[in-house]
Amino acid sequence: MELHHTSLFLAAGLGLYILAGRVVMRSLGGELRELVMALLNLAGIIYFVADLGLVSNLRLFLFYVLFVVLQYIVLGLCSDHPGRPRWPAFCAPLAVFIAFRYVPDRIFTGLDYLSGGHLPVPSAPVIGISYLAFRCSRLALEVLNGSVPRPGLWQYLNFAFFLPTMSVGPINTYANFRRGFEAVPWEVPAGRAVLRILVGLVKYQFLSEICNQLTYSSLLLNDYYHPWRDLPIAMVFYYLYLYCNFSGFCDMAIGGAALIGIPVPENFDRPFAARNLREFWNRWHITLSQWMRDIVFAPLAKFLVRVLGPARINHAVALAIFVVFVLIGIWHGVGWNFVIFGLLQALGVVANHYYTLGLKRWLGREGFQAYLENRWIHALAVVSTFAYFAASLLFFANTLPEIRDIFRVLR
Repeated sequence: MELHHTSLFLAAGLGLYILAGRVVMRSLGGELRELVMALLNLAGIIYFVADLGLVSNLRLFLFYVLFVVLQYIVLGLCSDHPGRPRWPAFCAPLAVFIAFRYVPDRIFTGLDYLSGGHLPVPSAPVIGISYLAFRCSRLALEVLNGSVPRPGLWQYLNFAFFLPTMSVGPINTYANFRRGFEAVPWEVPAGRAVLRILVGLVKYQFLSEICNQLTYSSLLLNDYYHPWRDLPIAMVFYYLYLYCNFSGFCDMAIGGAALIGIPVPENFDRPFAARNLREFWNRWHITLSQWMRDIVFAPLAKFLVRVLGPARINHAVALAIFVVFVLIGIWHGVGWNFVIFGLLQALGVVANHYYTLGLKRWLGREGFQAYLENRWIHALAVVSTFAYFAASLLFFANTLPEIRDIFRVLR
């Protein structure tokens, strides 16, 4: 009954938010539209974390606002004075994210105690802090590089707190977000947007729950012994569960934003069809891969080529790939299991990098093209990629003690 009540509560809130946002975007204009949309997004955040309790809810809201306003001030200080360093504007959002992800909770508890409870330090889980940090850090680069003008305060708040992408993305760019506010607004047919929401809802609420019945927590971590065949079953169904859960939420976010009139980029493109891990990460969590490619990989690879020399460009690229995927693992959570998950992705993509270089050298251009067009090789590559990623998710889904428990119950 409580779960049903919560689902209705969230569904009603989402419906009201989309309806209000659609009215605001179509009936208001200029600064007033920016102000009202920003206030609507802030109100939506309060509504959707209301089950944390009034005090926790208020403190979380104050923390978010303080976090983003400080970022805006730093961005203004860096962009309005060309002689000043530019890196604080980019690093400020990431620094707050790192602090709340990796600094021990007891430090924040101590700060709260010393302030007599007056500091807006969140006592509830900081929802969506990683996506908020990545959106705002990319916005800082867009402004500093001259790609977009520095937004006003309400424009900044509107982008930072856009509710559909607040908790799990996709990671939108500011330039793409502003397409919804142009003189000729961006829009898609309402029926298509509603259908996208319904598809996402089926994935998120129905298909993911079915798959979840055969994942690690439901199938293996139940204090009973299991045959070894249950392990690959759990691996496959956790992969399917994660896809339906994550892509379903993104479908609802994209559809809901489209109804309001804001474009949001795709985050998935048939990842099960990927023939290698490099292609997989161009299809899975696309906006995170693009952020890492543009912000980390490209500058790091250029730097390593200068250090190692043009003759070692392939090794420089491999090293940059390795660093990126280790960071992706760490970004997903705290714990050695996430480090191992990142290492497994790094090893898979680097191995594919060298394997592709070797094939091109051994087979030549025509031979390599024939290799790519061979249907049996393609099918084997797709199955192998699926199996490798599904197996690597063992470390994404479970802590190291839980992994020990899983292998302890296999017989």
